[in-house]
Amino acid sequence: MNTSRRRLMQVSSLGAVAALAGLKGASQAFAAGEMKIGFIVKMPEQAWFINEQKAATEAGRSGDFIVVNLAGTDGSAVMSAIDNLSAQGAKGFVICPPDVRLGPAIYARATGANMKVVSVDDQFVSADGKPMPQVPHLGMSGYKIGQQVGQTIADEMKKRGWKPEEVAACRITDQELPTARERVAGATDALLAAGFLKANIFDAPQRTTDTEGANTASSPVFARHGTFKKWIIYALNEESVLGGVRASEQFHLGADDVIGVGINGTGAAFAEFSKPAPTGFFGTIAVSSALHGRQSAMNLVSWIRDGKEPPADTQTTGTLMTRDNWKQVKEQLGS
Repeated sequence: MNTSRRRLMQVSSLGAVAALAGLKGASQAFAAGEMKIGFIVKMPEQAWFINEQKAATEAGRSGDFIVVNLAGTDGSAVMSAIDNLSAQGAKGFVICPPDVRLGPAIYARATGANMKVVSVDDQFVSADGKPMPQVPHLGMSGYKIGQQVGQTIADEMKKRGWKPEEVAACRITDQELPTARERVAGATDALLAAGFLKANIFDAPQRTTDTEGANTASSPVFARHGTFKKWIIYALNEESVLGGVRASEQFHLGADDVIGVGINGTGAAFAEFSKPAPTGFFGTIAVSSALHGRQSAMNLVSWIRDGKEPPADTQTTGTLMTRDNWKQVKEQLGS
């Protein structure tokens, strides 16, 4: 047998072995019942979304499904992520959209690719601004969570003996995001019901819902209203409240002068509570990002496998987390 023929036979044999191995692997994966789904988040660098994707991935390991974690920071990135998942054979995806108004476009792209979609945290809205019932959602009652924030601040003000006329509020807002509007409205209503003065509430419109964006938004508020020496700070999440606290510190306001209460209960809050001395960040209404990630993924997989469509709108609740109890609450929520 000449050298060329021997090499051809060797290559053919190796190819056959590789093909058989591939078929065996595919057979094992099929036998295990594994499927692939996506988990798309708008801010993949934030602790909340990191925890959500991690919990979904862990659920997949025990539930025989694979989770592909992707970023959807804007409309273009979301559409690319959906196309990516479709090319990988994914059966559906969970998404926290960068803009809830993208809902109809995302839904159309998903159905066009024969994929199911569920939203988490921020709920899709249609062209008329109303929630899209055809897309199951898992989130939290923004208004009720906001009320918890407002009541917490009111209770702490009373405990400190602060007089409403001497206190100003930095209300960090994002009017384009329904979730933000609901949470901030809930907090405002609870504060007003407790006797806070409406005239002492000052808005800080934020362009981004992170610490840097909130710092930039709130600094001018403290500069314009420097006659107030006692402040409360609230917003849609704890990152934004922390941005407000950092801004207040630039104007020499300390922990005794500020009551900031956020929403979420993630790494940002843990880091603040771990500091040697307290800051103006008094607390946060903690909800379980791990629960959101795990449950939304499992809801989607149950829908795909068993045809069990998730409820149109599932709402979770929150627990007050402070410097005194954050470790216990963190353990309870599995954050």
